[in-house]
Amino acid sequence: MAVSKHIICLTFDFDGISGFLSRGQVGPSWISRGEFGPRVGAPRLIELFRKYDILTSWYVPGHTIETFPDAVKKVIDAGHELAHHGWTHRPPAGLSAEDEERELMRANESIKKCSGRYARGYRSPSWDLSPHSVGFLLKHGFAYDSSMMGDDYTPYYARQGDVIELEQPAKLGQQSPLVEMPIHWSTDDSPHYEFVRAETSLRQGLKNAHHVEQNWVDDFRYMRETVAWGVLTYTCHPFISGRGHRILALERMIQHLKNQGAVFMRVDEAVEEFKRHQPLLCIVRREEKR
Repeated sequence: MAVSKHIICLTFDFDGISGFLSRGQVGPSWISRGEFGPRVGAPRLIELFRKYDILTSWYVPGHTIETFPDAVKKVIDAGHELAHHGWTHRPPAGLSAEDEERELMRANESIKKCSGRYARGYRSPSWDLSPHSVGFLLKHGFAYDSSMMGDDYTPYYARQGDVIELEQPAKLGQQSPLVEMPIHWSTDDSPHYEFVRAETSLRQGLKNAHHVEQNWVDDFRYMRETVAWGVLTYTCHPFISGRGHRILALERMIQHLKNQGAVFMRVDEAVEEFKRHQPLLCIVRREEKR
């Protein structure tokens, strides 16, 4: 990847109310928090990206598509990527293999019904894949996943067949054709901003948006200073980052990164560019020579 280029992928987990439902939080107050996303947050974000001529990627549970179809259609009509985020927002790691595949297929049908095509990208609810997930994604024609944290600025090909045991050295499997677009909690809005007070837990969040903005800008700065070609993925939620002061922080970040030469792309577009620069066949051949 000799050409210098620094790509920013702004991504949104458009959970609607499904995230609360998957945790058994079904009271009117919880539901209203999720409903803020399709009702208020998403339209604000779509308008912000229209203003700066930016396309983004949205990971949408099938439940959200079926419950708020008009809100999801506005995302598609604005040119943003509609990608897969489960059906009920239940993490695959907590499902049987049969239920995981069933939910994958059900939500993909909702995506096709809404957009006219199956999803090319997938992001696991809570970023918690099962040992079966990569195989299911390949089986159902996905080009990429965005749920793992094995890098920060460089996409890579996800492995299959790892054998992980506590008492034995890990046996790492073979690379697959599925591209991994890495993420991390530090570049996710939820740990920084979201306040959750439940009967058995408290997550305070509510961090200063200026501080979060500075951290995220510094992540881009480090990428720009250390790698010639890279992708940095930020993860946000319309019901969280759709609040006024956080919209302003996101806008300031967009302005700053544009001034620093950032190229904003949908994740599916960044995946295709990565595959052109670093085909899987080349990687396999290099490893065979070792």
